Amino acid sequence: MRVSLLDLREQYRTLAEPIRQAIDDVLTSNRFILGPKGEAFEKAIRAYCKAPHAIGVSSGTDAFLAILMALGIGPGDAVVTTPYTFFATGGCIARVGAKPLFVDIDPATYNISPTALEAFLENECKTVGKNVVFARAQGGKPVASPTDDQRLRVRAIVPVHLFGLCCEMEAIHQISEHYQLDVIEDAAQAIGAEYPLAGKTARAGAMGEAGFFSFYPSKNLGAAGDAGMIVCRDNQMARELRSFRDHGMEPRYYHSAIGGNFRLDEIQAAILAVKLPHLESWSAARRAAADFYGAEYAQLGVTEKIVLPAEPYRDRGLTNHHIYHQYVIRTPMRDALRQHLAEREIETAIYYPLGLHEQKCFAYLGYRKGDFPETERAARETLALPIYPEISREAQRYVIGAIAEFFE
Repeated sequence: MRVSLLDLREQYRTLAEPIRQAIDDVLTSNRFILGPKGEAFEKAIRAYCKAPHAIGVSSGTDAFLAILMALGIGPGDAVVTTPYTFFATGGCIARVGAKPLFVDIDPATYNISPTALEAFLENECKTVGKNVVFARAQGGKPVASPTDDQRLRVRAIVPVHLFGLCCEMEAIHQISEHYQLDVIEDAAQAIGAEYPLAGKTARAGAMGEAGFFSFYPSKNLGAAGDAGMIVCRDNQMARELRSFRDHGMEPRYYHSAIGGNFRLDEIQAAILAVKLPHLESWSAARRAAADFYGAEYAQLGVTEKIVLPAEPYRDRGLTNHHIYHQYVIRTPMRDALRQHLAEREIETAIYYPLGLHEQKCFAYLGYRKGDFPETERAARETLALPIYPEISREAQRYVIGAIAEFFE
């Protein structure tokens, strides 16, 4: 039996007619860029995420890049995030000329560790006037008395809601408020995920100064190509982001800033608008599949051999406490298990085989192997198993049986 990591064919079969009609509407209208379909989709995302503003853009990567540009983050600045994430998180920070500063992850959730974050800011940064500055010689310890050229102004924290689970935002907000740092949520994998913030239910992306989503085809809400969305709460920032996505142009052919070509295509917006009303049921189906995996692994005693995904908010009265963009297990025998599953035509994936601090292009940051032990352990041990809303219990039983067989 062949089991794919992700299969979008059934989703398309179910929605083929309305998707084709939506595409035809765009073609008939001749409005291909920044038209009514995009505006309608932005309005729907605002309501869904409970956010004051939503700005459609060309990809999740461009969404983050536009946010950094709108905040004026660039040379001389630093942004704190996790090294256990997709490359774009660190890549965008570097692209605007700022310096990525990494903090290790929580070993259970794989999200940025608030404890490590607070320790980093307390021990390796200092407050100078109203600014938090970081200064470290490449590959060395913090500089006791940095010169102006050595100082990097820490501007923001970027928590990454990895695999569909929200970070511990209450603790992160307390830290950010203490140090007066912006919070930019990387919610590329977490649209619809919920978090119990200040006694209320908050949604991923809408808990910081700004947040962003990716609608890459494999995401829980996927386009037929690249697409993304920014949500934010500040009126002025929203105006700037709308300008930045269109070359900093406002009004037409007048440029007060240098932006980029980050516009959301009307066809992608039309497709996403058809899919959005189904997102809640798809998230519920993913959670049901995750529950099935967990119950079956426990019954077979496999949980003594593998670590299942953490669900820290399961008993907090939330519906979407986890949306399972990926179902990630861990075992020290990861590579051998993956080979065993591949031989049985079970597709798996490794997210991510190398922390950002070990990527060749980031060697200039001065990090070394061993600097982030939990990130490095996760990179060695984690494995994503097949999960999507339409996955059959028969397929899951086959995966479960193959894993149990491996550990016999």
